[in-house]
Amino acid sequence: MTGPHQVADPFPITIYHNPACGTSRNTLAMIQAAGYEPRVVEYLKTGWTRDLIATLLRDMGVTARQLMREKGTPASELGLMEEGATEAAIIDAMIAHPILVNRPIVATSLGVKLCRPSEIVLTLLDRKPESFTKEDGAVVKQ
Repeated sequence: MTGPHQVADPFPITIYHNPACGTSRNTLAMIQAAGYEPRVVEYLKTGWTRDLIATLLRDMGVTARQLMREKGTPASELGLMEEGATEAAIIDAMIAHPILVNRPIVATSLGVKLCRPSEIVLTLLDRKPESFTKEDGAVVKQ
């Protein structure tokens, strides 16, 4: 798979990451525990482009509404929770307010997924850690 979220690497991994999010931190740590050094995109700093969001939505097979984060975001204030909010309006809002995109999103040659819960990332890796201890002490085993 090629696209804007891929890099030239034998098994390229990109994580769209928010370091303030425990799920995102756990996902990144699981990738690293498997022996990878992914490309980390701190999307709150870099923002989103329309093309990148469109590519991610297509590759994930979801709508912008399904990818939108409600908790801790201005989604309600912007009217995005209303039935009449269009996909175009949601994407425009995601570009203006990057926090509206749920996280973490991980892209590998095996696919692109929202990794909530963080263990979902294991389905995107061609090698996995034998076990991993999350920040909350929960142990994930293969």
